[in-house]
Amino acid sequence: MSDTTVTKADLVEQVVRVTELPRKESEAVVETIFESIIGALQSGDRIEIRGFGSFRTRQRRGRTGRNPKTGAKVEVPPKNIPFFKPSKELKDHVNVGAPGAGSAPVAPHN
Repeated sequence: MSDTTVTKADLVEQVVRVTELPRKESEAVVETIFESIIGALQSGDRIEIRGFGSFRTRQRRGRTGRNPKTGAKVEVPPKNIPFFKPSKELKDHVNVGAPGAGSAPVAPHN
């Protein structure tokens, strides 16, 4: 397993390499994609990128929490959180070479 983290700058560099666009334009492309996803989630829309996955928001219920310093009870309000569900294709790509990946399913015994 790799400890490498891919950053936004790495994504911009990849766009520069693939498209041969100037760096400023490549930054605008990456930023526009992120802003579009954020805007859609803020509006309550679902984003589906075929072959990659889908983004949506989920409602997290309010709850009673505790302040770790004082131990006092604190009411945590409900909130929306972003949720990503990977596509089957993405899962398959990630698991290439993993033990058991790519093998045919075992037929049930009758």
